[in-house]
Amino acid sequence: MAKPKSKSTSKGSTSPGFNKAVQLLLHFTAVLQFNYGVYIFHTLDMPNTVPFAGKFKFLTFICAIIQALYYIVSLVNDFVGTNELTPKKPPAVRRFKDWLMATLAFPVAINVGVTFWTLYAIDRELVFPKVLDPVFPSWLNHVLHTNIVVFIVLELFISYRSYPKRSQGLAGLAIFMGAYLVWIHVVKHYSGVWVYPVLEVLQLPQRILFFAAVVGFTLSLYLLGEFLNNTVWAKEVKLAKRKSN
Repeated sequence: MAKPKSKSTSKGSTSPGFNKAVQLLLHFTAVLQFNYGVYIFHTLDMPNTVPFAGKFKFLTFICAIIQALYYIVSLVNDFVGTNELTPKKPPAVRRFKDWLMATLAFPVAINVGVTFWTLYAIDRELVFPKVLDPVFPSWLNHVLHTNIVVFIVLELFISYRSYPKRSQGLAGLAIFMGAYLVWIHVVKHYSGVWVYPVLEVLQLPQRILFFAAVVGFTLSLYLLGEFLNNTVWAKEVKLAKRKSN
């Protein structure tokens, strides 16, 4: 006698072993945390920083906005979208959620977290000078540079997403990173100061290598996210491919 097919691969929560309440809790907590973090960071009066472009010149701030946006979209999707594993016609909010996670939210968050703490361990003055300690709360530092990694990794494990075509995903991320590199040069041109102290100590050839390494590292993080998604959600990825054929 044939066993009935399990319905868990097509309906319900996208996270086997976790109920819908866990997803809602993660998304709701992230929305509160990252939106509050963006607000506090935006209102901080930081010493020894040029006023040009405000906080929008920092990748950390832009990343926090991306995370806040992603979890808002995720929360909206929880209520008016769908968390089915492989919906036949996913709504626009679900498609945007999946694209945003794969193309920007995951790779940029890991990039910011890893790069910041690596440079901080080498010489904190390169990224987070001690002069900021009296005005920059420790909890905010961890929200912006630690929790972004913790929450996006948790999200990868509890929510399945359909990755875009690799060429499209990498192109979107490359455009974002390229635009940011152009932006920090615009800031340098009009303010006379590099956004990050580490750039002040690098000569032109070193800066070129540094920028190339950062872009290459970020693009590799896209591939890492895709690999982890395909590994953690192997059955769901295979099911989605069968449905698309």
